Amino acid sequence: MGKFVVKAVKSGVKFNLKAGNGEIIATSEVYSSEKTCLNGIASVRKNCASEIEDQTVEGFAAVKHPKYEVYVDKKGEFRFRLKARNGEIIATGEGYKTKKSCLNGIASIKKNAPESPVVKE
Repeated sequence: MGKFVVKAVKSGVKFNLKAGNGEIIATSEVYSSEKTCLNGIASVRKNCASEIEDQTVEGFAAVKHPKYEVYVDKKGEFRFRLKARNGEIIATGEGYKTKKSCLNGIASIKKNAPESPVVKE
């Protein structure tokens, strides 16, 4: 089972969602307080079953929020961001060499986020 790891950073508090093997599968923005960070985790749990908008294909079909957006970054790597109903980004993934790996990251969030405990570092 995965876990949400909450930790203090220089400018606030953030979380990482880690898979059962310890790999980070999603990261949050930096929040101003632990309370707002925990609200972010609740939002990921609430929205993690969302549909995927694949922006890597020409003429992609737009999906309404909440959604995962899959895109190619400036380095040519595949990435995703999970957006809440209001359009705010609530979690982002690392860069992946293949779209399949990126989609596997999203599948891992869908599997791990709903039941993962919250731990503080």
